[in-house]
Amino acid sequence: MDDSIKALSIQEYPDGRLDTWNAAKYTGYAVKTLAMMRSKGSGPTYIKRGKVFYFRDDLDAWLRAGKTTSTAQSSKTKETT
Repeated sequence: MDDSIKALSIQEYPDGRLDTWNAAKYTGYAVKTLAMMRSKGSGPTYIKRGKVFYFRDDLDAWLRAGKTTSTAQSSKTKETT
């Protein structure tokens, strides 16, 4: 069994923007899941300039905001949102 970690190839604009497809690869969520989160207002911040873009810094901050130390803590976080 190969336990090595494979690097993802993410295409990022020079200003740090990622399109939805690359943001999905970066976060591990499906493109459709990100779209559902946008409609509910529960996902990472984004901009829409003809297409939807996410800034890598915003994705990192959003992912870090979901950090927990136990499953009990995770359940409490879900209940309050």
